[in-house]
Amino acid sequence: MNILDSMDGLASVPGPLAIAAGVFDGVHHGHRAVLQSALDAAHRMEGSAVALTFDPHPAKILRPDRAPRLLTSTPHKIALMGGFGIRHVLVIRFDEGFAALEAEEFLRRLSTSAKKLRSICVGQGWKFGHDRRGDGNLLRTLGPSLGFETTEAGPVSIGGSMVSSTRIRKAVEAGDLDTAENLLGRRYSILGTVRHGDGLGRQLGFPTANLAAHNEQFPPDGVYAVRVGAGGQFFSGVANIGVRPTVQSGGGRILEVHLLDFSDDLYGKDIEVGFLRFLRPEQNFPDTEALRRQIALDAEAARARPNFRIPARSRAGSCTPPACPPRDRR
Repeated sequence: MNILDSMDGLASVPGPLAIAAGVFDGVHHGHRAVLQSALDAAHRMEGSAVALTFDPHPAKILRPDRAPRLLTSTPHKIALMGGFGIRHVLVIRFDEGFAALEAEEFLRRLSTSAKKLRSICVGQGWKFGHDRRGDGNLLRTLGPSLGFETTEAGPVSIGGSMVSSTRIRKAVEAGDLDTAENLLGRRYSILGTVRHGDGLGRQLGFPTANLAAHNEQFPPDGVYAVRVGAGGQFFSGVANIGVRPTVQSGGGRILEVHLLDFSDDLYGKDIEVGFLRFLRPEQNFPDTEALRRQIALDAEAARARPNFRIPARSRAGSCTPPACPPRDRR
């Protein structure tokens, strides 16, 4: 992956350029329609497709009290876009200064930096620039003079309703993993960095990877069968989300994962946890031996699930391949 942190970096990308612009939180079916438009335009022009996105999420700056929980951190969505076939990503730092930039000036700066820019692809209704004054009409108005064509990808509907990050967040928060999968085109997953825990899992015979999660939207507390992408390989596993009432009192909410048939050291590495199915609620057991017996049952329940096969078309991202890759490329 070629990750750029300024518009000036676009000069190094082989042209002509087709830019897909958006926040892309979740990289769901609707987002992939925009990315596919850029890929199609780049293929037609024999050029390069570039995803243009922002960090942090603009809502974190514009309305921090109402900012949504992220479905994907920036590294996570870059990896997912890489799995979809995007090879160049421009991540623009979104701060108060950038938020004050008028839409017209943003487009002029973009076209000046990317002299080979020939196409901009956005989702229908996407707004940008100061006070969200920029839209598809402005793109089409300025495009001819700045040298690019504009494509607006229409909304994608599933189950009679438009696919949106908001709808997916509500499904994940409610534990409706099947609906989230249908809207995302992949199983919902969390990317996290493995950190040191208290070692209790190892003492019980089930060593766990404790995650500092990059995502902000978690499924409900409980135990899940999961598929984990680690070091370019995939493993079945059991994940627990919750406060571990049997072994700690007043602790915060954590995500820990036991990988089946895996013994390597993962400390400091990023892994992706794809949620396959809910196994049981989190429980307070009378002692650690009762907890150990239940974990053994959980592991067997997760092992009984048929192996998750990775389609040949899935490609690795910038950190770890998606644990649950897209069903299709629409």
